[in-house]
Amino acid sequence: MLSKADNDLLTQTGPGTPAGDLLRRYWQPVALSEEVPSGGPPRVVEIMGERLVAFRDDRDQPGLLELHCSHRAADLSYGRVEDGGLRCAYHGWLYDVNGQCLDMPAEPPESKFHEKIRHPAYPCQEINGIIYSYMGPGEPPLMPAFDWIRAPDEHIFAFKGYMDCNYLQANEGEIDPSHLSFLHRFLQDQSLDDSYGDQLLATAENDEDVQISQIMRTQVSPKLDVEETDFGVRIFTVREIDAARLHVRVTNYLFPNAAVVAVSNDWGLVQWHVPINDTSNWRYDIFFSYRAPMDKEGLRHQRLQSYTLPDYRPRRNQANRYGYDFDEQKTWTYIGVGFDINTHDSWATEGAGPIQDRTKEHLGTTDKAIIAARRMLLRSIRSLQEGAALPLTVRDDAANRFDHLATIDTVAPRSEWKTHWRVRDAARREQSPWARQFERIGG
Repeated sequence: MLSKADNDLLTQTGPGTPAGDLLRRYWQPVALSEEVPSGGPPRVVEIMGERLVAFRDDRDQPGLLELHCSHRAADLSYGRVEDGGLRCAYHGWLYDVNGQCLDMPAEPPESKFHEKIRHPAYPCQEINGIIYSYMGPGEPPLMPAFDWIRAPDEHIFAFKGYMDCNYLQANEGEIDPSHLSFLHRFLQDQSLDDSYGDQLLATAENDEDVQISQIMRTQVSPKLDVEETDFGVRIFTVREIDAARLHVRVTNYLFPNAAVVAVSNDWGLVQWHVPINDTSNWRYDIFFSYRAPMDKEGLRHQRLQSYTLPDYRPRRNQANRYGYDFDEQKTWTYIGVGFDINTHDSWATEGAGPIQDRTKEHLGTTDKAIIAARRMLLRSIRSLQEGAALPLTVRDDAANRFDHLATIDTVAPRSEWKTHWRVRDAARREQSPWARQFERIGG
């Protein structure tokens, strides 16, 4: 459990808060590319309690500005995209993506006043369907060269979903491996619909007799181990299959507010929890494939069975009790709220309240990863306050290599599991056109 002071320290992310200052030192997703289409209108976004306007200028560059005009606080989300920036509809003040005021048409022609105005703006970069922004002070660090950053666009599918709770409890749900045996348990080894959850009905790679759902259902008390890394915390979850084999799942806490987990034999998934404010967050799902291009249309169709557009809100939510079905709970799923495991996770984390009260929890041995992640966050917040260096703030191209951040779901010989997962990951990379290229570049 945490003290109230530490719980407040980790969960409050608005401007000027310690955790907010920490999160702002990292590139954060602020919108999907599809939300700010080329030639489309500006849109309001809220990130860590700041109301901002995202837009593309007439050269297709993404920008992120303070929502209210520096002149008399008019709403810039109604602005005109023209002349190299976003023009306020009140008096015509024009801002570029860097916040520089380019024009004040109501001022005298000889006036240089516009040169003195720098509107609050955050740098952006667009990668594989996501617009990222750095909201901290000074020169931003490099975007870490994670697999989903370096992969070609056709190997990436990105989506997002609204979660009605604090970012931290949502992210802690992603790094809790033991709950798969309960919350995500299928009582039968098939699904009634096309949902995000089918990976738990798959078979382990190269072991067609090992069905993951059966392992999760029968081996409910896994051996869990963690190790701190330069990117966060690597998590090992080991379940027994038989006298010779173990099921090994390697997942990761990605500092400071994401997780990287295995979805299938060939896919990884980043689940990145970005605070909207202290009581809600966006979960950005970034699927990446090592070998084959993504079926983006198929994945989008699947996601739209569970979410509405344009608000990216879940169809099953607290207001309708997540579609809870008592009969389903007896015959198909452990929780009874459908087959989409994001719905399961939303139920678990939102049910703890808008901000979980960690002074009342009782952590067990399978909460090692959560404990390790909290310690890293608390240590880093205090390091930031003392002016010390932070993890993952890379500024040297030569050091910007993270191909050791691996997630995999595999079956290993009992005596070799600590090395076997690395062999499987290396083989997968060798068969991948883009991951193999990354190895050559990095090496």
